[in-house]
Amino acid sequence: MSPQVSMILHEVLRLYPAVAMLSRSVPEDVTLGELLLPAGTEVSIPILQIHRDKELWGEDAHEFKPERFAEGVSKATKSQLTFLPFGWGHKICIGQNFAMMEAKMAMAMILKRFWFELSPTYAHSPYSFVTVRPQHGAQMILHRLGSD
Repeated sequence: MSPQVSMILHEVLRLYPAVAMLSRSVPEDVTLGELLLPAGTEVSIPILQIHRDKELWGEDAHEFKPERFAEGVSKATKSQLTFLPFGWGHKICIGQNFAMMEAKMAMAMILKRFWFELSPTYAHSPYSFVTVRPQHGAQMILHRLGSD
């Protein structure tokens, strides 16, 4: 699969991560800079906000630009922990690699037989409730490629 597909999937996950926020409980007292977080403190990590932060991603943070990932995730994030579509650390999604492979396989199977475009009736309206999804669906028009 081409590197462009990985770049596109990473950019989609940056703009539209599966979950908008992660919550974690601090297991023991932790000091972050001058801030003391006592054991048991609930911390929320606003993934959607981090992924669209202009200070982290640039003035075009709200734009779809897969080329951000042309040199990989580490280069795109300037080696900072700012790309969290599957979480991070010991609680990172165990299915991350499977999900990426499945997405690439699905795209390959679709693009082998079709090209597609957004329907003129499509209204871009991401909706976040547990997961991020299109509020009104994603209407597309599929066009068959040649004959099988």
